[in-house]
Amino acid sequence: MTRPTRVAVLGFWHVHAEGYAAEVREATGAELAAVWDSEEDRGREGAELVGAPFRADLDELLGSDDIDAVVITAETNAHTDVISRALAAGKHVFTEKLLAPTVEECERLLQQAEDAGLALVVSLPFLAERMTSGVRELVDSGALGQLTYVRVRMAHDGWVHGWLPERFADPVTAIGGALSDLGCHPLYLVQHLLGAEPSSVGATYTRVTGRNVEDNAVVTLAYDDGAIGVAEASFVTTPGAFALEVRGTEGSLLYGFGREALIGKGGSLGEQWTEVELPAPAETPMAQWLRRIRTGDADAGNGAAAVALTRLVQTANRAAATSTALPYA
Repeated sequence: MTRPTRVAVLGFWHVHAEGYAAEVREATGAELAAVWDSEEDRGREGAELVGAPFRADLDELLGSDDIDAVVITAETNAHTDVISRALAAGKHVFTEKLLAPTVEECERLLQQAEDAGLALVVSLPFLAERMTSGVRELVDSGALGQLTYVRVRMAHDGWVHGWLPERFADPVTAIGGALSDLGCHPLYLVQHLLGAEPSSVGATYTRVTGRNVEDNAVVTLAYDDGAIGVAEASFVTTPGAFALEVRGTEGSLLYGFGREALIGKGGSLGEQWTEVELPAPAETPMAQWLRRIRTGDADAGNGAAAVALTRLVQTANRAAATSTALPYA
């Protein structure tokens, strides 16, 4: 009988660490085996929270034959170093977004994983949602005609009601604010739905709470065919919100505007706003990763999406700093 894939969680800096640990525990054929963190107190607290032993020495952990794979939820600016060391030690890697702060680092890590025959997966969870699959099917079917506008907003009240850790306001370790964290999801969703690379990127960042990073952000993407993409993120919105708007020459879709359902109107969708039946959810990023570890399957697009996401964040950050729309490339 093949033993389960033994997984260590590296870092409790990110608030999703506990959730990923729970996914590993609940997955068939996987076992949560250890926890490490660059700050020992935080690591020991996280290890107790998820019921796994804490190991203080990262090199010792990575050199252990009893660890097969690692989940990276360390500081964003530490991703390149920790992921590279894990891959060099022969460990499969699942990581919270962003994969790395720069496109060059992303490409280097993906090449390192490919050369070593290891599964490297970046968590882009909204690509697996039923809502996303439903929109994608309708777009691909031509029901909306030519897409002209896609807007995705993600917002919460973390810095209004004090539950988002202050470490997310450190521009060095977090490499940005609301856009570099929460805003990643709208960015990769807009790019997924519009498909082609944007020709230019503009951005506006503001600071409602006066911290050292943006807590309110809007990014606009222009495309050669005339389509416009809008990605919005906020840490200062009550109540928290997810909203999606997809417009085309033949029909439109909405989700989250006071109704937690995908609704459509126009053309084959009908003359009244009507709820759209959603397909089954796609494979989650964690499930995709564990399957690739078992089967040796190649990357089916996750790496390319992760590189595009970092490129979008980098370009948006520069656009916001200069108040100028910049070429995506």
